[in-house]
Amino acid sequence: MIFLLKGLVGFNTIILRLGRKLAWIAIGLMVIIILIQVFFRYVLNSALPWPDEAARFLMLWMTGFIAPSAYRWGGFVSIDMLLSRLPSKMGNIASLMLLMISLLVLVIGLQFGLKHVESGWLFSSSSLKWPLHLIGMEATRVKLAWMYMSLPVGLALMTLVNVELIIKNFLRLWNPDLELPMDPDYPKTEEN
Repeated sequence: MIFLLKGLVGFNTIILRLGRKLAWIAIGLMVIIILIQVFFRYVLNSALPWPDEAARFLMLWMTGFIAPSAYRWGGFVSIDMLLSRLPSKMGNIASLMLLMISLLVLVIGLQFGLKHVESGWLFSSSSLKWPLHLIGMEATRVKLAWMYMSLPVGLALMTLVNVELIIKNFLRLWNPDLELPMDPDYPKTEEN
């Protein structure tokens, strides 16, 4: 099982590292697009039709790319007062049960997300278009499925992280002194 965990930790590290880079690009583009809209709306008094929807598109993808890293690093809000007061073994069992419930929620969410993406192919964005006119083709509206796809992508990545956390927790329950592979990108603070 430790071999499986090492492979999963390595895979998650690479994929989540790429996701964080894409999230930074998305937030940077989002800021630029919002500033463009502010300039056109308040300086030129002529608002553009596409920046608001483009910023939402980027915000959804940024969230889908960054949420798995936040989950892996314990960055989500959690109430762990009870777990910290339990004996080590009981705390691990309770934590493992919560991770299993989380896995169930993530899998159900992933199924709903995939269904939502399917419906997104039926509808097009009201203002976003692929700029195919730049290469001599007709500009076409962006299908909403491209925006909706951020949900199942984020949930799939969070599911992989959840499986990693379940395996780590199970191994810790089995042998509390076992040296487990860690995320090399985990932010270092004074506390750890």
